[in-house]
Amino acid sequence: MDHARQLDRLRTVAPVRVAECLDVCEQANVVVVQPSAEGRAAGARPVWLGLVNDAAATEDIADWVRAGGPGLAAPPAVLDLYVFAPPGRSEA
Repeated sequence: MDHARQLDRLRTVAPVRVAECLDVCEQANVVVVQPSAEGRAAGARPVWLGLVNDAAATEDIADWVRAGGPGLAAPPAVLDLYVFAPPGRSEA
């Protein structure tokens, strides 16, 4: 996976923060999609996606964020394969 290209692609649709460690190394690459203010108002929570190691998954995430993201747009069904519960939470 070209990490720089992945970051550049995601930055075209939303602000991106990079973290050294999220304590889920077995899920790398991890992308946490934060809901917008509107999404939070609709009750959305951050969505953790793991094993995002191909361009197609990155494109699916970018498309979802562009459509509104958590709370405002349904994610592409294929992203269900990447969703996982973050440490300390029982639900993703």
